[in-house]
Amino acid sequence: MRNIYGITLEELETYFIEHNIKKFKATQVFEWLYKKRVSSFDEMTNVGKDIISQLKQDFNIMKLKIVTKREDIDVVKYLFELSDHNRIEAVLMHHDYGNSLCISTQVGCNMGCSFCESGRLKKVRNLDTYEMVVQLLMVEADLNIRISHLVLMGIGEPFDNYENMISFINIINTPKGIDLGSRHITISTSGIVPKINEFADYPKQVNLAISLHAPNDKLRSKLMNINKAYPLDVLMKSVKDYIKKTNRRVTFEYIMLKDVNDSLECAEELCQLVYGINCYINLIPYNETSHISYKKSDHSSVLAFYDYLKKHNIAVTIRREFGSKVNAACGQLRSNYEEE
Repeated sequence: MRNIYGITLEELETYFIEHNIKKFKATQVFEWLYKKRVSSFDEMTNVGKDIISQLKQDFNIMKLKIVTKREDIDVVKYLFELSDHNRIEAVLMHHDYGNSLCISTQVGCNMGCSFCESGRLKKVRNLDTYEMVVQLLMVEADLNIRISHLVLMGIGEPFDNYENMISFINIINTPKGIDLGSRHITISTSGIVPKINEFADYPKQVNLAISLHAPNDKLRSKLMNINKAYPLDVLMKSVKDYIKKTNRRVTFEYIMLKDVNDSLECAEELCQLVYGINCYINLIPYNETSHISYKKSDHSSVLAFYDYLKKHNIAVTIRREFGSKVNAACGQLRSNYEEE
């Protein structure tokens, strides 16, 4: 039995047609789910009892369980439990431009980035589409807010769960549904080149972010196993092809690790690597964890790195720090909770 939150509007319309139900009823059901936020099929008062009975036969409307929630200034971190008792995380961040939610796409992660807590707990499975949708719905309901921006940057590699990720975007972007604008959605990938190439053909104007974190192959391969499969020359070609095809700017994420990748020599190499590319660099202060030896770069080093890029006409920002007190590093709350 499928979960109704994992069904796109087009799939639901097809389902209704196959069951000799008028197509517009799918829109009514979608509006009950995502506009009026009902918690049962029986609350859909303008949908016939025979249709309700059919829906109950083929779909469930279950959500997730909130295991724990931790709050700090402008940030709330959730640990959710799935129906098979696996656990995932989501993080809500209050910005001056709105409420941004970072969700998980997998239980665990196989990318094995050496600085990432998620990589210590290997991939168990992909999340179903509904398990991504429900993270958003439950955070909105719990905090009585609306999410204005969404990032797929939590536990897991989104491009390693590509089909479910695309269905998720289609559901939350549907005007009759959640209606979250595509330009307010960002997909973050460690650099799976074939999927970057495939994503270039996706018609919606969703943002693409690349986890870069190093300006040369030697260092990036040390930090990120994915670089051994898709080294920087291959990755950068795919990014350039993506930009040429979509005419969209790409974000390069760069976690600042003390005495690892935060030198001015690295800044110089980074300038050379991205020269001429329609992009900007997002410098990310590192959230330290008890299981990994990397340390956060000194503030002075971050500023010096930032200034070097600025002086060389590279668009760059420093991400605001969030949630050091609530285990905000990706996978950290899940790992610590399970150890406890």
